[in-house]
Amino acid sequence: MDEISPEQSSIGWIGTGIMGAPMCMHLVRAGYRVFVFNRTKKKAGELLSEGASWCDSPIEVARRADVIFTIVGYPDDVREVYFGSKGLLVEPASVRVFVDMTTTEPTLAKEMYEKAVGLGCVSLDAPVSGGDVGAVKGELSIMVGGDEEAFDLVKPLLGLLGKNIVYQGKAGSGQHAKMCNQITVAGVMIGICENLIYCKKAGLDPHTMLRSVGSGAASSWLLNNLGPRIMDGDYDPGFFVEHFIKDMEIALRESQRMGIDLPGLALVKSLYERASVLGHGRLGTQALLLALEDLCADENRN
Repeated sequence: MDEISPEQSSIGWIGTGIMGAPMCMHLVRAGYRVFVFNRTKKKAGELLSEGASWCDSPIEVARRADVIFTIVGYPDDVREVYFGSKGLLVEPASVRVFVDMTTTEPTLAKEMYEKAVGLGCVSLDAPVSGGDVGAVKGELSIMVGGDEEAFDLVKPLLGLLGKNIVYQGKAGSGQHAKMCNQITVAGVMIGICENLIYCKKAGLDPHTMLRSVGSGAASSWLLNNLGPRIMDGDYDPGFFVEHFIKDMEIALRESQRMGIDLPGLALVKSLYERASVLGHGRLGTQALLLALEDLCADENRN
């Protein structure tokens, strides 16, 4: 396979959740033959109705596709998909490139790369940022680690999924870049939620306030996209609280391994854990506001 095209390339896709399903749909609608696996077949229903083909296991996907994308939940899920008894890397296959878009551990990305090379193929770690909105619009930011030649090969496919596609370096570099992203998101999210709590207490209209703050120095994608959701009481997930906690745990472990301290990230993680304890783990990351309101209520009661 010298190049990627709908006429000569088949695509595998594993993981059809909030992010994965709309991302995969872009490839289906671009005319590619797409082979899909997900633990819950029902979540792949719309893709199958649009022409994707179902596979009963990851290894079946590997036997039928040239390039395989994965985007699942946790590092253990990634390990099962790639190294499990019916995983992608348990036998030689015709796959040229594996592209893992899950946010996971840089060390795991390197392990996957080494195993893939041993089987005569390559893997890229390519986590994304932009949430459900970016996935639906095909406007994700994609951070890629691995061999640059493999990156160049699959870049036309990545171009269907995102608008900002940047090669970061050797295997694991994409995941490290995603940790930088999540560290920043953590700080911005607590700023947004504390802003809105202060705004409410001061008697301001939050929508009016956002007209000023949302176009000034404090402007950000998160503020202008999640701020209105919070104001409307919309906590539907574009990205789950529990998955964000997982990402922050990875970032803190990597920081410890590198000998650095990130106290701000540790604080935000503890607040998100409070949100999870309150039963909000499957809500969107904007549900941090609920944890902060609960904390304020506790302080008022004391």
